[in-house]
Amino acid sequence: MNAPRPSGTDAAPEMPLGVNAKVGLFDRFASAVARFASRAWFFAGCILLVVIWAPTIVFFNIDTWQLIINTATTIVTFLLVALLQNTQTRADAAVQQKLNAIADALADLMRHVGGDDDDLQQDQRELRAAVGLETREGA
Repeated sequence: MNAPRPSGTDAAPEMPLGVNAKVGLFDRFASAVARFASRAWFFAGCILLVVIWAPTIVFFNIDTWQLIINTATTIVTFLLVALLQNTQTRADAAVQQKLNAIADALADLMRHVGGDDDDLQQDQRELRAAVGLETREGA
């Protein structure tokens, strides 16, 4: 699917400003972890670890036993939150870019269809201002 063309030009399709077609190593890793952690069997594995951990109280005193599960869950939670936040931020940015492209196309359509209709021209200006298309898109 082609990227939207800048308004009023016959230029070749370009990526919107701030969009990099290349995904870095960390981003690919974060996406893989997000896919891995979002599976039902991953949750089942976590439950299984707790079930295995629970009876080990007979081998440790209560403080050590609790420290083991608290440390493990804290570390895993901390790392997963960082990775999942990366994935969510990129997904949010992609959705926003798509919405901006739709709003830009709608504003262009309003301009072409509306002709001299003052109400439609005002609606088009309001749409562009609402999503900040004038400042975000380059010439």
